[in-house]
Amino acid sequence: MGAISEKDKKHLQKIFEKNVQTGVKILVFTQEDRHREIKELMQELATTSNKIEVELYDFTRDSEKIKQYNIDKIPAIAIIGKEDYGVRFYGIPSGYEFSSLVEDIIDVSRGTTDLPEKIRNQLGSINKPIHIQVFVTPTCPYCPKVVRLAHKFAIENDLIISDMIEATEFPNLALKYRVMSVPKTVINEKIEFVGALSEEDFLEYILAA
Repeated sequence: MGAISEKDKKHLQKIFEKNVQTGVKILVFTQEDRHREIKELMQELATTSNKIEVELYDFTRDSEKIKQYNIDKIPAIAIIGKEDYGVRFYGIPSGYEFSSLVEDIIDVSRGTTDLPEKIRNQLGSINKPIHIQVFVTPTCPYCPKVVRLAHKFAIENDLIISDMIEATEFPNLALKYRVMSVPKTVINEKIEFVGALSEEDFLEYILAA
């Protein structure tokens, strides 16, 4: 059995056919003899739409790509549309987070999100780099909401980079940021909160950073 069931593939085909507007590249950063699961998952996902392409890169050999997309740990995924919107996944986007990946692909293909105009305008006023890290686990039902918001913010402002980090795959980072429960969000290394917030409240933390 593949990484994605035939039933789910057919469902994804319908979703992508209806919603994906322009081509999307899924860049997967791993090491040659490791992370087979994430490579297989992304390659199978790409078979569900002719507008989705997967590119595999080795963390050791492909140093130029690593530098270009500022990848500092693996496994990693960057979702690229007409430009790099700063949407990143570190660890396998499985469980509840698979939905985040699917919805991010759609947003990146459009180059915009469904955020309210007021929120988008406030995001447009941000003129300093923002780095958002959202720690999750695959079994957390509240995590996708936070990941999606973080990724939407990144799509709407080129100065924002948003990372989903699967906490159990990066235990040293989870320890560093004292991740005791998820979702936990860290902004620019100095502001953090736990739980799912509204768009307005999340944005307040970003503006404070």
